[in-house]
Amino acid sequence: MVFLSSRVVIDLLKRLFFGQTAGQNAAFIAFLFLVPMLGSEGVQAQAVDGADADKQTIQMLMRRLDQLEARVAQLEAGKTPAAVTQPAPTPSGVPARTETEPPAEHSEPERMDMTKTLMKIRGFGDVNFHGDNRKGDTTSFTLGQLDLFVTSDISEKFKFLSEIVFEAGKDNIFGVDVERYLLQYSPNDYFNLSAGRYHTAIGYYNTAYHHSTWLQTATGRPFLFQFEDNGGILPIHNVGVSATGMIPSGRLGLHYVAEVGNGRASSSPNAEAVQNTVDENNGKSFNLGFYFRPTAVRGLQAGVSVYHDGLRPIALPAISEFIVAAHAIVVRPNFEWLNEALVIRHAPDGTSHVFDTPGFYTQLSRRFGSYRPYVRYQYVNASDAEPVFPQVGLQQGPSIGVRYDPSESVALKLQYDHTTLRRQPSTDGLNLQLGFTF
Repeated sequence: MVFLSSRVVIDLLKRLFFGQTAGQNAAFIAFLFLVPMLGSEGVQAQAVDGADADKQTIQMLMRRLDQLEARVAQLEAGKTPAAVTQPAPTPSGVPARTETEPPAEHSEPERMDMTKTLMKIRGFGDVNFHGDNRKGDTTSFTLGQLDLFVTSDISEKFKFLSEIVFEAGKDNIFGVDVERYLLQYSPNDYFNLSAGRYHTAIGYYNTAYHHSTWLQTATGRPFLFQFEDNGGILPIHNVGVSATGMIPSGRLGLHYVAEVGNGRASSSPNAEAVQNTVDENNGKSFNLGFYFRPTAVRGLQAGVSVYHDGLRPIALPAISEFIVAAHAIVVRPNFEWLNEALVIRHAPDGTSHVFDTPGFYTQLSRRFGSYRPYVRYQYVNASDAEPVFPQVGLQQGPSIGVRYDPSESVALKLQYDHTTLRRQPSTDGLNLQLGFTF
């Protein structure tokens, strides 16, 4: 152990509190941490005379302190005034403004914080076993869509959203579709802008339930809202821009939606319905809707929407398309009642004949613990001369089923469907579905 005399202690304290620079004081503090490390040298000094050992130890400590002070002085001499006055960057990575810089005339654009994990992925899937009495159909196990729901909070106001779906067709070959692909700008509750590929806000179901069957009560979507590649008659997907937001209305809870996009392809029945890169004409589709969510009735939403597009089928006159939709729904944790009706109007140019296709569905369900029985009735009636989807005709009938949730991430559904067709035999089908999220 090293012991210092009172004279040495006083000398060291003077150098600590009356040093010329703060750096030298810091050097002395660092020196104090070195004292215990010299204990082994003090043990060796026990073989020497006590006075000589004390004198040697003091000289050694003084040399260490001088070396530390010299090193600190060298480091201080190498600093520039700019380095001393330069402020540290803000947590977002944007340098703060110094006093010598002029004040900014506008706020800085939002920057991505690269220190955070931005991307989040949620997965959905389902496996089915189904059969029906339609001629030519077979009983089969079927892999449903594998849906990867990808989101990223780019900044406080900008977000990215997409749905990447892996799906097998009737040829048993898997394909990949980017079903939604959106950059969203949300400065406040009254204006939210999205650009990219979105689900058209026609009615309620298409924006409330996307590509995950696990999120839906029944095994599949109502016929009115079937996807385009499954024979659907609505422009379910669109590419363009969409604006949504609240309208100041107090307890009425009024909202709006306005969309402009490429619309759907109509030049050929074999053409890809969603015009992802090229619009077949210069006209654009638009959709305008309003809905309200009054606070007086929990879970209630009701609204209307109007969609218009110009179709250009080959070898046929141009067709003006109008879709008017209305909905009224009540959705609560243990109760669900969905009601939607719409009319699709196709008016070919140069003729007074107009083709109206009405359709509706109603769906009712009630939850009892882990079980949710449900019933749905749907109706679509298209003319056999309909120029855009002549194969639809009349389809109507009930669906009855039950959903069982053994866990928060797994759902087992059993559904029976009876469908009446025009001038064709009725069909009966049974579907067992295992849906899950991960």
